[in-house]
Amino acid sequence: MWDEATAQAYDADTLEMSTPEVLGPTVDRLVTLAEGGAVLELAIGTGRVAVPLAARGVAVSGIELSEPMLARLRTKADGVRIPVVVGDMAQVRVPGEFSLVYLVFNTISNLLTQPEQVTCFRNAAAHLRPGGRFVVELWVPDLRRLPPDRDAAIFEARADRIGLDTYDVVAQHVVSHHFRFGSGTQAELFRSRHRYVWPAELDLMAQLAGLELEHRWADWSGSPFTTESASHVSVYRLPG
Repeated sequence: MWDEATAQAYDADTLEMSTPEVLGPTVDRLVTLAEGGAVLELAIGTGRVAVPLAARGVAVSGIELSEPMLARLRTKADGVRIPVVVGDMAQVRVPGEFSLVYLVFNTISNLLTQPEQVTCFRNAAAHLRPGGRFVVELWVPDLRRLPPDRDAAIFEARADRIGLDTYDVVAQHVVSHHFRFGSGTQAELFRSRHRYVWPAELDLMAQLAGLELEHRWADWSGSPFTTESASHVSVYRLPG
């Protein structure tokens, strides 16, 4: 999914996630949770979060599976400033010990099986120093949007694009279809497949990795998490 074409378009497609209003609270929260220690970003991508975090004086390392995405990061920061290991975030080990490991923007859902997601938690925990934290940003599955007897729901509708999710509720899979319209009859389609995870299931994965839930907020600003929250920022801690 994360090929050269996707990498080239990624920063432009996620401009809304890179605004000061969105990115500012994210970086502020991560700086606080790091408590002055080194941090590791799983699936570091093009550096949307890592680059401004490093600019705040935090020692940031990363893991990234997609070499085209990493190439985009390298236009912003070299390997000395932000070292990155290429590989699967559920498997690859990075030298050193970290006070914080984080995984943002729903990325754990890119792992399509429960065992892979459990392994990712264990890999994150293996990188933490005692008392360190693992932070996961993830959307809450909104199956209430599904009409009766249907397996698809629209999540976005604009003049230039339509977003449609199709669900397999048995496998806990969702495929997001992004239709972008050009002039006349021109259109582009980008699909991304995910395994959605309920917060309670995420907490169990953490327990299997030896982690304890410390905080759960509705956003990076620390808003209370409620039954109406569309996403959450969950903070797990390795006992000291």
